[in-house]
Amino acid sequence: MDVFSHGLWSGIIYKAVNKKRKNPLKIKLAAFFGVFPDVFSFTPLFVWMFFGLISGSFSFSDFPRPENVEPTQRDTLFIFRLVNLLYSLSHSLPIFLIIFGLVYLIFKRPIWEIFAWLVHILIDIPTHTYQFYPTPFLWPFSDIKFNGFVWSAPWFLILNYSAIILIYFYLYYFNKKNN
Repeated sequence: MDVFSHGLWSGIIYKAVNKKRKNPLKIKLAAFFGVFPDVFSFTPLFVWMFFGLISGSFSFSDFPRPENVEPTQRDTLFIFRLVNLLYSLSHSLPIFLIIFGLVYLIFKRPIWEIFAWLVHILIDIPTHTYQFYPTPFLWPFSDIKFNGFVWSAPWFLILNYSAIILIYFYLYYFNKKNN
């Protein structure tokens, strides 16, 4: 799924959860963790592309098509190998559990907003294909990946953003009605 949708869905989930909690969770922090796996993975690539464009060393037409970036066996440039490693790290359930456990030990309590990261991984599993960053959700223990559907397909984008808009409208209206 696209990075913006991850942030918006995290906001929806945490707004809904906050309706049942006495101590509300931080929605902005949850939205951050909702987009974190993709921002962590792709920032080096975008920085590399930005500086390449600024320096004039290449143009937009030089960028490889996304379908030529996966699978990792086709990668020849260091930047794509780095992105694949970062993607594996940030989209792995075992890595998520380790980080959640470390944060728990540091703060002596669970930081529930981090679960938006878990939601991100679970959403990505069925919305990525083998051709475009299939989610390595058991990395580094297994290479199992699920061949889902294309999140950028027009039918899914329309359905996804329509649902997001309707749910935000409902949450806004419901909140306004209760106040």
